[in-house]
Amino acid sequence: MTPTELHGRYAAELSETISSVGIDEVVELTGLDRETVESIADGETAADLSLEDAAAILATEEGTPEKDAILLEVRDHLLMGMTTGLLDVDTLARDIDGDFEARAVQQKIEGRAPMSVEEYALVHHAIAQRNDR
Repeated sequence: MTPTELHGRYAAELSETISSVGIDEVVELTGLDRETVESIADGETAADLSLEDAAAILATEEGTPEKDAILLEVRDHLLMGMTTGLLDVDTLARDIDGDFEARAVQQKIEGRAPMSVEEYALVHHAIAQRNDR
């Protein structure tokens, strides 16, 4: 899967969650503006939608972990993928199709710097590609 396809899958999952929960409820529970939520519900994801906001949307569905737990799981998944692939942040930064420096990648993965859903797709893809070799 390409990073664009991964991003599309994430967008579809967010859209499904909003459809299931309802736009009004998602706006109320997340604090996101209505225009953003409606846009995501329509399948349009802003390239700059943060991973934190995406986790907040997913957390609105009943029976789903809280936003912070989702974020921890996502970050843990990336770190485990890096460990499995014996991948350091310098190599990962080179493998990502984007303008990432190793330090920025590390900060994003650790949650010390914001990461967009689009950036997550790039990082996730690069780790998966390395592990498939």
